[in-house]
Amino acid sequence: MASTVEGEKAEEREKGMIYKRGCNKKGLNGTCSKCGERGACGLYWYKFMWNGTLVRESTKQGNDKVARQMESAHRTSLAKGEVGIREKKAVPALKEFLKQEFHPYIETRHASKPNTLRYYTDGSTMLTNSDLASLRLDELSDQHAQQFARQHSKLSPSGINRGLRTLRRALNLAFQWKRLDKPVKVTLATGERQRERVLNENEVKKYLDACPQPWKDCAKIILDEGFRPSEVFALRWSHVFFNQDGTGLIQVMEGKSRAAQRMLPMTLRVYELLRNRHEACGSPIEGWIFPSSSECGHFNGDAAKDQHKKALDDSGVKAFVPYTLRHTALTNLGERAGGDVFVLARIAGHSSITVTQRYIHPQADAINRVFAASQSRVGTNLGTNGQAPKLKQASGEGVMVSNRLNRKKKMVPGVGVEPT
Repeated sequence: MASTVEGEKAEEREKGMIYKRGCNKKGLNGTCSKCGERGACGLYWYKFMWNGTLVRESTKQGNDKVARQMESAHRTSLAKGEVGIREKKAVPALKEFLKQEFHPYIETRHASKPNTLRYYTDGSTMLTNSDLASLRLDELSDQHAQQFARQHSKLSPSGINRGLRTLRRALNLAFQWKRLDKPVKVTLATGERQRERVLNENEVKKYLDACPQPWKDCAKIILDEGFRPSEVFALRWSHVFFNQDGTGLIQVMEGKSRAAQRMLPMTLRVYELLRNRHEACGSPIEGWIFPSSSECGHFNGDAAKDQHKKALDDSGVKAFVPYTLRHTALTNLGERAGGDVFVLARIAGHSSITVTQRYIHPQADAINRVFAASQSRVGTNLGTNGQAPKLKQASGEGVMVSNRLNRKKKMVPGVGVEPT
């Protein structure tokens, strides 16, 4: 009896079948939560056995008749020897992929960005020396990423995320290059310190007064224009345009993304310092604005760190990283932009407004202005534009509630918003 059942199952596998995937039964009365019906959405797949090998493929079709025709055509092709069984390529181990494919890619892709190259190289070294190195790419999951984080728990969240970001980038490339059939999610470690400090006017003045050149001019440009430090270091005279009326433009040619390529107007302070530097250099039309004897030919982050440290020591300002200057600039520009996140994203060179939102801090008075403006447009009748009618004061319990609310209002000047 058992042999008969096995024989029937084998015959059924040889015969093959089509089935639909993507339409679920999570809705009411077993209906699909997506389309609201039963079996109305989703795509058909087919599977059958051929010479002891399971063939399973998607038809990318929602019509069962077309799906059966495609299954038949595949069987016919196999019978005629026109196509072979789809064999998967061997999936490399993580260590092998990093060495043979990932490293050559980042060395070429980030050749002009030594800091980015160093970041991925350090992260790759962490992964190569970890327990994940011997696993195949298709074996890796977010669970392995969390194991990696636990093994490096002595490091700061930023240090752990260096390895996790490198792993995420490598797996995304593997999927893009068809080495993986599906993308792999990698969750980063929480608690990473963000650049949230904003310098006040007094701190900025004391710091700039203590800054040596050329970092002093670089810092002023960052504070006025909101540029990244690396964008300021790489400026050329061909990227600067002076007008006769005391205005000018600065063009950023390269950056972290395509959105980083932008042109912004100069502030008066930036115009004056660049004009003076330009005239002092003999009014060149080409060359670095901040040249140096470094390997890259211009002032860079390593030299800036030394001058930044000296400025902190001499000024007595509480320590901060150089990138805080950009965070301060974008926060101030965000207030001048009236909270328009899209305008600020264009100024900052962000490819996503998600990053830009951290610089928008709506204040209580700004929110009050919005509601005050909306109340002035409320009419008593449809189409009118008068003031909102005043409600009559109720007696008894209503008066008591109103009084309590008024007392609370005096105690809490701005509920749900940051204090000014």
